[in-house]
Amino acid sequence: MRFISRLLIAAVTLSSCAFAAPRAEHVFIISIDGGKPLVIATGEAPTLKRIAAQGAVTWQASTIFPSITLPSHTSMLTGVGPDKHQVLWNGFTPIKGFVKVPTVFSLLKAADPQAVTAMFVGKIKFRHLWLKDSLDVFDFGGPQSSAPIAGSPEVEKDKKPSQLVAKQTATWLKEHQPRLAFIHFADVDTAGHKSGWGSPEQKEALRVTDQALWQVWQAIKDAGIADSSVMLISADHGGHDKTHGLDIPDDMLIPWVAWGKGVRKNFSITDKVTTYDTAATALWLLDVPVPAEFDGKPVTSAFE
Repeated sequence: MRFISRLLIAAVTLSSCAFAAPRAEHVFIISIDGGKPLVIATGEAPTLKRIAAQGAVTWQASTIFPSITLPSHTSMLTGVGPDKHQVLWNGFTPIKGFVKVPTVFSLLKAADPQAVTAMFVGKIKFRHLWLKDSLDVFDFGGPQSSAPIAGSPEVEKDKKPSQLVAKQTATWLKEHQPRLAFIHFADVDTAGHKSGWGSPEQKEALRVTDQALWQVWQAIKDAGIADSSVMLISADHGGHDKTHGLDIPDDMLIPWVAWGKGVRKNFSITDKVTTYDTAATALWLLDVPVPAEFDGKPVTSAFE
């Protein structure tokens, strides 16, 4: 009788674990490309600073080396370093195919095929992260169903402004309320390469990007899902002069902000945080097992 009782208790425990409620129903990973913490600190970014004050933040998180856009974002969305994901190039190069390790989107879809997922991006190179059956929408200035071909206008003009990305995101988000979405703003990086990191032109790009962030934040509220959502806001790299990619603090330090359900308020994260922790945190929030192969770990200290 005791043996049967133990089995029943074990069965109930396993059942409870299998159907445990996620810590968040919706997770939004938002990247400010080239978002150097020092530029943010001295720039006009009231929305980001308000979100950080209401949530948990470190301005001392680290990206991967080399600190360049596509490899860094690949680590952000796969939870592993470049030695594992092998995305070492930094442009849209169709012949190279797709990332060879799972993304957070494919892992979520494997656990819950009905989960709605999306990427809204300001650079077409993210097409390399669109694994089969992993996304319901890949939006680069308009929903894409296939990769643009070399020489096409989509490739030749390979950046979309943050305001357009935010508009597309907000409209779609309010209707579809995704479980997991990635939103990428390119303007700060573009201005940094053209005019320099910390230049007046880049700070203006930051101001405009901050307005785009407000549109997404407001859309989450308008959709009625703010109480069940978490935003993870970060960057792929910083920069110096008119470039980035070196193993120096100017290039390697990035912000990492959590806001939303269960997030500690007005909390400074003192743990070491890396960009691949973003993927692990997103999966942990959605109650999807974090693969043993991950280099990233959930940033649990940011949550109650």
